[in-house]
Amino acid sequence: MHWYEDDALWSDFASTMFPPARAESAAALVASSPLLDFPPGSRVLDLCCGPGLFVVPLAARGYAVTGVDLSPSMLERARNVCEAAGADVRLERADMLTYAEPGAFDVVLNVFTSFGYFEDAEDNLQVLRNAHESLAPGGQLLVDVMGKEVLAGWIGRPKAVDLPDGSYVVQRDTVLDSWRRLRTDWTLVRGSSARTASIHSW
Repeated sequence: MHWYEDDALWSDFASTMFPPARAESAAALVASSPLLDFPPGSRVLDLCCGPGLFVVPLAARGYAVTGVDLSPSMLERARNVCEAAGADVRLERADMLTYAEPGAFDVVLNVFTSFGYFEDAEDNLQVLRNAHESLAPGGQLLVDVMGKEVLAGWIGRPKAVDLPDGSYVVQRDTVLDSWRRLRTDWTLVRGSSARTASIHSW
């Protein structure tokens, strides 16, 4: 099993990956960024939507929003936030390596550096092919990536994050292969037990 297929990882570390401030940041970005200002009624796909941080503010702007993710726990969180906000969003469990809806969307978004999960470059290219296939003629593909200048600004000592239930997470980021890959290691300490996980991205 690849790391991104481990649903327990997404569930256990969701509070660290997606704190409330990140949802606020996503909403502010949707409200202010010209890159996310689409024609009224645009059909928008959030590919790897996670817990739905972008789908709710996108739906609030009147777009027809679809969120796709592989993780059942992330989709459950997305359903909960959509219900709480009264957002009309279609959510679907699917793998971005195989998911395509030919010509179904005016916009495909891939945010929070959710691109580059696959070790084989051909697999990452296939994700882009699928996204292109899913776009209507003249559609837009927006992929959120992180440049090494940004990474260099915050990679350093391990960071500890306290969680509401009294547990905490220690995070360490490591640059590999002359800045070609990033590995993030997490250790969740809850009482007398510890759980570790690692994410690799290109």
